[in-house]
Amino acid sequence: MSESPFPQITLVRHGETAWSRSGQHTGRSDIPLTPEGEAAARALAPRLAVRAYAEVWSSPSSRAATTCALAGFGGRRVIDPDLAEWDYGAYEGRTTKAILAERPDWRLFRDGCPEGETAAAVGARADRVIARARARDDDLVVFSSAHFLRVLAARWIGLEPEGGALLVLCTASVSVLGYEHDRTEPVLRAWNG
Repeated sequence: MSESPFPQITLVRHGETAWSRSGQHTGRSDIPLTPEGEAAARALAPRLAVRAYAEVWSSPSSRAATTCALAGFGGRRVIDPDLAEWDYGAYEGRTTKAILAERPDWRLFRDGCPEGETAAAVGARADRVIARARARDDDLVVFSSAHFLRVLAARWIGLEPEGGALLVLCTASVSVLGYEHDRTEPVLRAWNG
């Protein structure tokens, strides 16, 4: 892909945790990285060094903080509460398989979580992040979690928050939001790399 003359937002999903490995929904619980997650976070450093970022934004979670630090940006980390992972409410710590055993037609992006957030609520947080990023108009790197980053990307390209269901993210992955021909054409420049 050719280099873009426009600002880019690099999205980094945190490294592996025990719950991301087991498929448990990890919203507000503070689960540390596994040793493999720490190694993957360290491996991000050379990949992220290809750009100079004006700011480094991060979810409040320790998994995002550790990933950010091991990738070489810990001293520049600015915590943004809007970057927190989806609040799974009553589904916190549960796997999709266990939830579907009780509620066979449940879909996170369509139905949200009892006592937690809806896709619209997560989308409103994503919209605030996007507004701040567009006002900043500079290269940024953002450390957060999968479901929030999926909603953020969906909103960036003009999809409803539920559109995040179409975008999968692996742990310690790097994605890039940017523009094509001008700032009226937001695109996904890279995804889940």
